[in-house]
Amino acid sequence: MTHDHHGPELLPTAAQTEAALNPPPGRNGGDLVVETLQSLGATTVFGLPGQHALGMFDALRRSDLRYVGLRVENNAGFAADAYGRVTGEAAPLLLSTGPGALTSLAALQEAAAASAPVLAISSQIPVAGLGGGRHGYLHELRDQKAAFRDVVKSVHTVRTASQIPSAIARAWQSALTAPHGPVWVEIPQDVLLAETPIPVVTGLDATPDEVFPRPELTAVAADLLSRAERPVIIAGGGVVRSDASGKLRALAEKLDAPVVTTFGGKGAFPWDHELSLQSWLEDRHTTDFLEDADVLLVVGSGLGELSSNYHTFRPRGRVVQIEADLGKLESNHPALGIHADARLALGALLETVRERGDTGAAERVRGVLGAVRERIAGQELDLEQSLLTTIRAALPDSSPSFWDMTILAYWAWSAFDARRPNTMHSAQGAGGLGYGFPAALGAAAADPSRPVLAVSGDGGAMYSIAELATARQYDLNVTWLIVDDGGYGILREYMTDTFGEATGTELSRPDFVALAESFGVPATLATPDTLGATLTKSFAESGPSVVVLPAVLRMFAPTHL
Repeated sequence: MTHDHHGPELLPTAAQTEAALNPPPGRNGGDLVVETLQSLGATTVFGLPGQHALGMFDALRRSDLRYVGLRVENNAGFAADAYGRVTGEAAPLLLSTGPGALTSLAALQEAAAASAPVLAISSQIPVAGLGGGRHGYLHELRDQKAAFRDVVKSVHTVRTASQIPSAIARAWQSALTAPHGPVWVEIPQDVLLAETPIPVVTGLDATPDEVFPRPELTAVAADLLSRAERPVIIAGGGVVRSDASGKLRALAEKLDAPVVTTFGGKGAFPWDHELSLQSWLEDRHTTDFLEDADVLLVVGSGLGELSSNYHTFRPRGRVVQIEADLGKLESNHPALGIHADARLALGALLETVRERGDTGAAERVRGVLGAVRERIAGQELDLEQSLLTTIRAALPDSSPSFWDMTILAYWAWSAFDARRPNTMHSAQGAGGLGYGFPAALGAAAADPSRPVLAVSGDGGAMYSIAELATARQYDLNVTWLIVDDGGYGILREYMTDTFGEATGTELSRPDFVALAESFGVPATLATPDTLGATLTKSFAESGPSVVVLPAVLRMFAPTHL
């Protein structure tokens, strides 16, 4: 009897055998970590050193991996998140035990919500202290991995050196299997430091699992869409993550179906396409149009709070939901749920739906967008709209932008033309402050050939001000726009609208221009009139820069009813 072999080559070559029998002297568990990462294809790692993690960091010195060190673990997590989003690769994040590890939690929550593949590798207390006791080790937690289990996709604990390569490979595979997401590996300090006779790591296979749609489900979905009178498509972040924008456009054109992109799906469909409803999800005109669809195809979105106009959306037709995250299927609305990667499912539908002629969808789209524009125009918000227009005109089409939780970002979710897939990113997944600038640094580390934009308010900027040192140290090509309104602007607006006055929202802040320049980062104080020229100049020059715009902005009034 013979067996076909489809896995990696199992028989070593003579050279491999020779290398395996004579490993370099002085290697330890930390070397196994960096060798495993290199074997899996990693080129860049982010993180912060700490006492228990020194074995990993010393091993970096003996590797070809590029290390980008940030000043706060949470910011290192945001940088890794962005690197994972823009490259589609797993982004290694090296952390120490206890406080260092825990400080990364908010960033890992954002990575989980946005499906960003972050491979967090943390140290642990020595093996003798594992097991839930209280041994008095520095940084000790009773059960460190328990703090992460509710946040990340999978948790992997190592107890011996020989477990390191396989544990990291399993984590890598988990991070890159749809839906992408953060994973957690923890390795005890003594395992990282102990010398090892294990050969140099090669030949690892961590191919992500493909999440294929079931053919009986796509057959039903194709039939529903082909027979629909008013089909509409909602495209979420899953379309961007799976690189399915081309298939989405082809399917929409074949069905003559309007497309609205969620805030996480910005750029998944061309903004100015005649079938594009753009991203005006916080508008009742859009909500009414979606509710009127007799078949609504939702791709790569769970229709959460923001995507459902704060849960006021009530679809009247059939819903078909394609989602790689099994827990999101039918989590908010009854649907024909198809558990699949967006690219694979859209490809199946594209091959099986019947082409429809012109059904007048483009004219109906123009009507909705006209009604939205009329409503916004009646609110006297010219400054906010002109700022977005100015930023869009200055920013190169291929440049990614990263938006913190600030009023201008809330506008951008609905009103900013991303122009290309996977170029506009924000922290709306988990909604934490401080995302924009460190995330932009991660994207600049991934591709130094193009300028990157970060947008923050003054409140959010203070979360990541230390990373000006990182930007300068690595000469990262990021322009950081800080909109200074003297406090937490959106919270000020929420509280004033709800309670009549705001509490805890007014902030003392630094002279951002002088502060940036003290880090050696050039900075400019701009006005709305000079912003365009200032940004254009910043994007044209290499290295980091800061642009400060004093302005008090207002949100447009959303319509839920």
